[in-house]
Amino acid sequence: MRLLFALAPPWGYSADFLTPPGAPGDFDAAVETVLATPPRLLRADIEQLPGRPTPDLTDLRSGRPLALRRLGTALTSYHRRTVGPYWSSVDAAVRAEQARLAREFLRGGAEAVLTALRPYAIWQPPVLSLPLHPADRDVYLDGCGLILVPSFYCWRAPTTLKDHNGPQVLVYPIGHDPGWLAHDPAGHSRSLARLLGATRASVLTAVADASATTTDIARRIHISPASASEHARTLQDAGLLIACRQGNRVYHVLTELGARLVRGSATERAN
Repeated sequence: MRLLFALAPPWGYSADFLTPPGAPGDFDAAVETVLATPPRLLRADIEQLPGRPTPDLTDLRSGRPLALRRLGTALTSYHRRTVGPYWSSVDAAVRAEQARLAREFLRGGAEAVLTALRPYAIWQPPVLSLPLHPADRDVYLDGCGLILVPSFYCWRAPTTLKDHNGPQVLVYPIGHDPGWLAHDPAGHSRSLARLLGATRASVLTAVADASATTTDIARRIHISPASASEHARTLQDAGLLIACRQGNRVYHVLTELGARLVRGSATERAN
């Protein structure tokens, strides 16, 4: 793990090549994207790290195959031990935030999305300010675009890539249930056993294409709001839905497990 901590210290600059824009959603494919970083970028990023480079960093900076393989092993091992067991909770929280911003975009376009980033970013056209960002600098997009990355693990303040070439990346914290670690696989299994019913399957399908309130679900599948609420709670207990609040409304969003179940059902019907 020393190699990873050298590349991503607890504070200050972390090597930008570890988080390439447009990396695949599949973890193994994302690691391959990192390992395919051009040597010139490896060298440029590592040279910006504080302190004298360790032998491991020196070899990695040169793009040596053995050093790259060690980095891939470290990334995979770290993910398997520290992130993988909780990925369902992480993915559900990120999906909920993406759904929130999607609703804002449909309501008011990019202006509404940027406004919805408070308190981590303050939109005062034409400037997006990051009051909690640790660095004091101005960045001009000049038509290069801005990529918003909601992060489960980003803490307190947003962060950006140091590289000013190409699209800029803004990583910002998202809120999540403080009890997210209380994951009970056995409880989920018991709840999943209760899902064998046409109505709950219809609820999942109704939420598959877009997040929905309880009233939306009731209208889409022609059941009462009370029944829709009961089925949504059961699906949440089973880890297939997550509820996210926006103002005085609560929206239901598929978790990764729920999305896989819906996709599997669609594939089975197609076959």
